[in-house]
Amino acid sequence: MAKKTYVEMFVEGAREGWRIGIQALLPNVVMAFTLIKILDDTGVMKALGSICAPVMSVFGLPGQAIMVLLASLLSMGGGTGVAMSLFTSGTLSAADLTIVLPAIFLMGGQIQNVGRIFGVINISPRFYPLVWGVTLFNGVAGMLFMRFVVKGI
Repeated sequence: MAKKTYVEMFVEGAREGWRIGIQALLPNVVMAFTLIKILDDTGVMKALGSICAPVMSVFGLPGQAIMVLLASLLSMGGGTGVAMSLFTSGTLSAADLTIVLPAIFLMGGQIQNVGRIFGVINISPRFYPLVWGVTLFNGVAGMLFMRFVVKGI
């Protein structure tokens, strides 16, 4: 078998990256933008923002930022899409994004983990709450740390 050239390896990697982006990431981001638009148009986003404002104010964020965290539990791409949708609508500022982005990656995709990871490596379901608790703690700690860094509070 002949050795692959660097160009061939690059092209294969680019093809795989394109496939992942189109088949895995893009649908999550489109779903997130659509969901946020529906919630915003129906007034649910405003109501949810009012209800969650006290909790999210701990992190220096508006109440609507809870949607980023909820979407992140489903998928990191969805959480990123929701964050960008709220940013483009003016609901979240650049500072708010800086605070919430670490949580997307520290706690993101927990629902997917059940099927993709936990089942494959045979983690007992009794440990799911512990694993989820650790990732949620990490997300909260990340947002508190970033709030301190960004806003000095």
